[in-house]
Amino acid sequence: MISLSLSHLADVLGGRLVVRGDDTPDTLVSGLVDTDSRLIEPGGIFVAKPGETTDGHLFVGTAVERGAALAIVERELDDAVSQIVVADVVTALADLAREVVARVRAHGDLKIVGITGSNGKTTTKNLLARILEDEGETVAPRASFNNEVGAPLTMLRVTDDTRFLVSEFGASAPGAIARLAGLVTPDIGVVLMVGMAHAGGFGGIESTFHAKSELVKATRERGLAVLNADDPRVAAMEPIARERGQDVRWFGRGERAEVRAVDVEVSASGTRADLLVDGEAFTLTLRVLGEHHVMNALAALAAATALGVTAADAIARLETVEIAERWRMQPLGSDRVRIINDAYNASPDSMAAALRTLAQITGPDERTVAVLGAMSELGEYADEEHDRVGLLAVRLRIQRIVVIGPEARRMYLEAIAQGSWDGEAVFFADADAAFDYLSTELRDGDRVLVKSSNSAGLRHLGDRLGELFA
Repeated sequence: MISLSLSHLADVLGGRLVVRGDDTPDTLVSGLVDTDSRLIEPGGIFVAKPGETTDGHLFVGTAVERGAALAIVERELDDAVSQIVVADVVTALADLAREVVARVRAHGDLKIVGITGSNGKTTTKNLLARILEDEGETVAPRASFNNEVGAPLTMLRVTDDTRFLVSEFGASAPGAIARLAGLVTPDIGVVLMVGMAHAGGFGGIESTFHAKSELVKATRERGLAVLNADDPRVAAMEPIARERGQDVRWFGRGERAEVRAVDVEVSASGTRADLLVDGEAFTLTLRVLGEHHVMNALAALAAATALGVTAADAIARLETVEIAERWRMQPLGSDRVRIINDAYNASPDSMAAALRTLAQITGPDERTVAVLGAMSELGEYADEEHDRVGLLAVRLRIQRIVVIGPEARRMYLEAIAQGSWDGEAVFFADADAAFDYLSTELRDGDRVLVKSSNSAGLRHLGDRLGELFA
């Protein structure tokens, strides 16, 4: 974080300053900000966020032991560290992020890219950050830091030397993206797709459209909207961008796209695509598994080239990326039994894309095995969407369908109903039972997809299988 005095910080946060030790109101603080006391470094700022199961105020002492210079709290504590007492630490975190980014932007060369979409945010963020980091200091989220806490924590990592801030914006409810993106007013807003992820929380696909369009509305006037030309709902955001005087840069597979994939080939070693970038031909060999990641790469290319990176340089950097993120189409195991661990998150769209990738990368003498868990946050659409996954697995001729957990059982029942009644589909109540089965069932030549939402916990099953067959 940039250097700010304790008194200035208290003013920004609208809080009461409690000075301890040798500090004075003029003492400068510039350390990293975090809500996890275990990650605090000397000079850092600890935000004591109350949680569902514990309270950050209980860990201020740990943060002090690790060298915290300041604690942002909701009640004054006896710990020997200066504190700013505020009404709500999450609101204070947002206020601090807004102030720090505004100060850096006012006297620096900072460019801000915001990314949202029902799927692909984290992958696109990582791909774009990889392109930009060779141009100058780039700040991007760890993992999927895209909510009301994670997004401001990322923003607070900018310094006076930061050239690019890549922010990922998730949406837990309508208005969430508007609040988060409104903290920084991105120069470029990237919208990947509007799908069924979180549709249960939003009340349907049209409500999801309005939530994702909040990023275009929050992108600065006369900025740039990078939109998916292949998604009709994303394309329908063009008038919103035009009303704000924004240029629109299209990516996709169709002829409308300025950054376009004209031919794609998928294999077990990655994905090859012939591209047209503003009319110039290129070839991209992406090591990240899955045809669907080509769209994420196109979005990253569209944003990077708009920021002045040459297409050739951007593509060369994309080709160095080996995995999108841990637990996202992550290859494990060995050539004998290949495990693809994609169990960090799941929606109907990403589940379908992962199953199609499994079918595409499996050779004629190899066997497809899909280990599937529940998709979360679908609300009233959950039964129907889980049925669709079971049906798709059968239609793709997946040879073993292993369904885990009661919330996912409908996938198994639908697979049985569609013809997988001769042992192709099996059901287990928990991951341990599934592991016992798979440890003896899997054989040489198997290609295994592990896919579920984070809440199902199958990512750890994927790791166990990867170690077993390494």
